[in-house]
Amino acid sequence: MKILVTYDIPREPFKNLPTDWEITFPEGEKLTKEEIIRMLPEYDILLAIFSRPIDKEIIDAGKKLKLISNYGVGYNNIDIQYARKKGITVCNTPESVCDPTAELCMALLLGIARRIGEFDRRIRTEREGMWGVMKNLGYGLKGKTLGIIGMGHIGQNVACKAAAFGMNILYYNRKTEVPGYKKTDLDSLLKESDFISIHTPLTEATHHLIGERELGLMKKTAFLINTARGAVIDEEVLSRFLEKRQIAGAALDVFEREPHITELLYSLDNVILVPHIGTATYDGRIAMAQEALDNIRNYLNGKPTNVVN
Repeated sequence: MKILVTYDIPREPFKNLPTDWEITFPEGEKLTKEEIIRMLPEYDILLAIFSRPIDKEIIDAGKKLKLISNYGVGYNNIDIQYARKKGITVCNTPESVCDPTAELCMALLLGIARRIGEFDRRIRTEREGMWGVMKNLGYGLKGKTLGIIGMGHIGQNVACKAAAFGMNILYYNRKTEVPGYKKTDLDSLLKESDFISIHTPLTEATHHLIGERELGLMKKTAFLINTARGAVIDEEVLSRFLEKRQIAGAALDVFEREPHITELLYSLDNVILVPHIGTATYDGRIAMAQEALDNIRNYLNGKPTNVVN
C-alpha cells in the first residue's frame, strides 16, 4: 500500500506502521501541484493538507487512488463531487481540531472584547500616556449573549467554554438540536447577540452567509469572530462596517482569499487578524496527523471513518 503525503506534517504517529505500507513525505515543506501530479499515479492513498487544492487534474492523475485522507476538518480544498464520481473516498479530521480551534476562538473573543491587540500595539509608542482609570475600556463576557452559527463539534466546544465565563448561548444550526442551549433563526441570533462566532463549513449555501444585510442586523456594540472559513463572510463589506464602526469589532483567523487580506483591514484598530492558526498547536498538529492516519488504517480494515463524500 503506497501513501503519498503532500506536506511535512509531524512524523510521530507514523512510527511502527505495517511493513507493507510505503509512505513518501516531501523532501521540503510541501509538494507542488506538479510534483503531486507526477508522483500520484503510483500511489493508492493521498494524505492531503487542508490548504492545498485537490482538483480534477490531481484526482485524474491518481490512476490507483482509492482514498484521500484530508489533514483538516474543512474539505472545501477537495473536489468532493468529482472524487465521488471517480469512486474515491474522502475523509477528514473532525475530532482533533476541536479543542485547539475552540481555544483560539475564546482567545480571539477575549482579545477583541478587551482590545488586547490594539493596546499591545499602542503601548509600545504611547508608553506612559496609555494609563488612565477611564481610558482603555473594553467589554466583559459575563451575562453577555454569544450567538454561535454552526453548532457542530467545534461550536459545541466553544459553547461549553463560553458558558464557563457566564455567557448566555444562542445558536443557529440547520439540522442538529443541541440540548442545553437555545436554538433560534439566523436573523434573531444576529439581532440579539453581543458576540457572534462562526463555525459552519464553507458550502454553496454558506458562501457570504454574512453579508451587508446580516451585518446590518447586528448591534453596533457587537463583535464578530470567525475561525471557520473566510468566504462565509463578505470580507469587503465587513471591512466597511468596521471602518464606519457600524459594529464594534471583529476577530478573524480566516479570510476570503487567503493569504490575501482586504487591504482596509490592516489599518483598523477594531479588528484582530491572525494567519489561520485555529489548529496550530504542537499537540494539535500531532493529533491531526494521528487522526488522518487512523482514517487510512480504518479504511484499509474495511471500516472507514470520518467519510465526507
